[in-house]
Amino acid sequence: MLRTGLVVWCSLMCWFGVAGLALAAAPEALVGQPSAPLQAIQGLRQQAFAATQAGEFEAAEEYWSQLLDYLPEEPALWSNRGNVRVSLNHLEAALEDYDRAIALAPDQPDPYLNRGAVREGLGQWAAAIGDYNRVLELAPDDSAAYNNRGNAQGAQGNWAAALADYQRAVDLNPKFALARINVGLAQYQLGEKALAIRQFRNLTRRYPNFADARAALTAALWNAGLPGEAESNWVAVMGLDGRYKDLAWVRQGRRWPPQLVSALERFLHLQTSPHD
Repeated sequence: MLRTGLVVWCSLMCWFGVAGLALAAAPEALVGQPSAPLQAIQGLRQQAFAATQAGEFEAAEEYWSQLLDYLPEEPALWSNRGNVRVSLNHLEAALEDYDRAIALAPDQPDPYLNRGAVREGLGQWAAAIGDYNRVLELAPDDSAAYNNRGNAQGAQGNWAAALADYQRAVDLNPKFALARINVGLAQYQLGEKALAIRQFRNLTRRYPNFADARAALTAALWNAGLPGEAESNWVAVMGLDGRYKDLAWVRQGRRWPPQLVSALERFLHLQTSPHD
């Protein structure tokens, strides 16, 4: 199976490493197919990929389902339909598709990675960690699995373990910006606030339009008694992503750690904060 840069269901997948579309219908799966169904399969495959990549998820789900009618033993098709169903917020149905893909190809890591991300979306932290552990058994250098396991560890309040996983993800993939911001978030929660601010600053220099890093920097600077720089970064945040005004989304959707959520809340309420 191949990974692509496909991002599905922004409230979940844009914050987690996920496997994208897999190659559908391997050549050996088409051996023996009559010419007419073969042409139909090839046409459906093209339509399914095009609709998925265009964000036309209802149509894409129908195309992947039609392909499964022809090729029910092809694990990539189940995995791809699962991705689309996540995009439609049909999480339980997506889990069923990933389960089927795993049953057909138990040694492929991507369906475990995607199932783990969906389980996170459902708050099933221990089950998600189990999926990420399986990914790492199959692919020990999978940076996305380390990052995702860190997310689930943090959701359980185990921020030291989360930091170790995030750092491992960065060591494996230094350009993994989401893992780098997660390192800073965990550092802040663990009281390493100077290191966290340094991480946030480095990320905003390298990626000026990275709203999460600027929002984190805003909260941390305000709490450190640097209101001018904090407010300057906040102006940029609001030009990039207005969701950071919503503390419920920051807490439950983005899943920032409690210490940084509190710092952002003080900023939003313009409360005087202690100097660290």
